Amino acid sequence: MKVLFISPHYPEEMQDFTRGLAEVGAQVYGVGELPKGALPAKVQRHLRDYLQIPSLFDEDAAVRHIVEAARRIRPDRVECLWEPCVVLAARVRQELGMPGMSPDVAIGFRDKPIMKQRLFDADLRVPRFARVRTAREAFEAAYAIGYPVCVKPVAGAGSADTYRVGDDAELRAVLGAVERHPEINLEEYIEGEEFTYDTVCIDGEPVFESVAQYFPKPMEGRNNEWITPAQVVFRDPYQPALMPGIELGRKVIKALGMTTGFTHMEWYKKPNGEAVFGEIAARSPGGKLVDQMNFANDFDLYRETARAICWKSFEAKPQRRYHVAALFKRAMGQGKIRRIEGLEQIKQRLGPSLVVTDLLPVGANRRDWRQTLLSDGFMILRHPDFRTCMDMMRFAISTLRIHAS
Repeated sequence: MKVLFISPHYPEEMQDFTRGLAEVGAQVYGVGELPKGALPAKVQRHLRDYLQIPSLFDEDAAVRHIVEAARRIRPDRVECLWEPCVVLAARVRQELGMPGMSPDVAIGFRDKPIMKQRLFDADLRVPRFARVRTAREAFEAAYAIGYPVCVKPVAGAGSADTYRVGDDAELRAVLGAVERHPEINLEEYIEGEEFTYDTVCIDGEPVFESVAQYFPKPMEGRNNEWITPAQVVFRDPYQPALMPGIELGRKVIKALGMTTGFTHMEWYKKPNGEAVFGEIAARSPGGKLVDQMNFANDFDLYRETARAICWKSFEAKPQRRYHVAALFKRAMGQGKIRRIEGLEQIKQRLGPSLVVTDLLPVGANRRDWRQTLLSDGFMILRHPDFRTCMDMMRFAISTLRIHAS
């Protein structure tokens, strides 16, 4: 089994998917912009070979380069789990006449207005929306939908450049902040809690399902520096309060024509219990969610996803043992990390429930909190009891302090 894997090193979790592919018996041929020697050693040792191309984002040229190399390699699969290149992988498959997701299906997972229109046509509950290219169109759409509205890029990832807008003045300011995007998606703002629905699918059928909740909504965390974003993967997603989102997600996957691989969907639960679709991508989630699923189930989802892609099999049995929380801490102040407070207290209280601590060391430059969810450090903790897990998460958030100057 030869797998041509686009961007085997970035984002960081792709390194473990590369490992997973090799561990299930695939010969992995990486494709990326970096020279092979600049790839992390963790990636290099799992690659059979590597193709460096000038750019992954000049899509037409990238297709030509990859197709030319693929005709020599003769891969069995062309895969990508990084949002910006999912359509690129689909175009390569189409050029080669290979099985897998087509460009039209991939675009439905990438372009938010197309995505929502297809789901609206399938009678699924989506926010009212409009594709807008000018300020005039934006104001017309906002009046038609009614404030508050949500502004986001048509082909964005995560919550980058995503804003809640409550009136004309806020919309005018936000349009200035997102003017680098040639078009935006403007949609109904849904009040309620925000969750994920994550799956590994084989031929469009979920063989693994997981649900997580964001604390607070990602858009709030993205736009307020003082917030410590956090998220919890539920031990058992099949509980009455979460089933409306799971049932909605299954219908979304079917309506959009999912094939084999990972999906990451976000949905809202309104105060009345209604589940409303947010958005979905045909790739794995970032922000350590895959690691959280692994800690919840005591298995290796990187390897099992690779097995599904290569052999259409999912062998691991989800253990559903733990609720798993992750929190992402931002330093107070600017410049270099000067001191870290509260870490020992957290370790003493959480004990073996604290499974990952990854903080920037003293002396390191503080990261730009607007550009990375991981911020200046993160922790992952787990516990079989939900309330205890939440109490631990809140204690860690309130106790950990990172100072920069």
